[in-house]
Amino acid sequence: MGKRYTRDYYEARQRRTRYSARVITDILLQHCAQVRSAVDVGCGVGTWLAELADKGVAEIQGVDGPWVEQDLLVIPPDRFLRANLGEPVNLPRRYDLAISLEVAEHLPCERAEGFVAMLTGFADQVLFSAAIPKQGGGRHINERWQSWWVELFAARGYDVHDFIRARIWNDEQMPYWYRQNTLFFSRRGLALPGMPAAGGASMPLDVVHPVLFEMRARRRRRLRERLLGFLRRDGSS
Repeated sequence: MGKRYTRDYYEARQRRTRYSARVITDILLQHCAQVRSAVDVGCGVGTWLAELADKGVAEIQGVDGPWVEQDLLVIPPDRFLRANLGEPVNLPRRYDLAISLEVAEHLPCERAEGFVAMLTGFADQVLFSAAIPKQGGGRHINERWQSWWVELFAARGYDVHDFIRARIWNDEQMPYWYRQNTLFFSRRGLALPGMPAAGGASMPLDVVHPVLFEMRARRRRRLRERLLGFLRRDGSS
């Protein structure tokens, strides 16, 4: 990953993301094991960690590339580590929760298995999302279905608990990618009081949110109309 997002992008994303972080972490903390520490890999300005800190998570650690400007951070600068996410990142400790949201699609396919291994090495609980095929976005080079990532986590001994998406699916204040992609994983055998059973989701793993479907459909219609307009003009000349 290289420098590809502007200062304006991060300021706007912070405003949009804070609501999502507040709602999703409220749901998450109702069901997962106690979270006293968290690491966010691909944290941007640290929005999700700031929300967890406001909820009483005492120890936080953000990790992202050099393109994140220090003065935009919403977490203490000493809680931010600059790193190349395309390579293994070493941290001196494990955490109760690891987060990586809409990051993995920016990394090469050959990095995916190692990236999942890194996240599961950081924590027994992982909040994760990544772009699906045709989702689109800046420098998305490894868009995969949700089940593809579930298989990689399963190979590391982590089960998926798909209890978040149904709660946020119709929340129009939240970007569709969180509603479509957000999954929770836990180390197999970890005691999670009140957690819905692994694999007991009320919806399929591989889904496309209607917002994305309609956006793509509109784009296809516009392209078709332009092509037909070009053909009509060309035929009348």
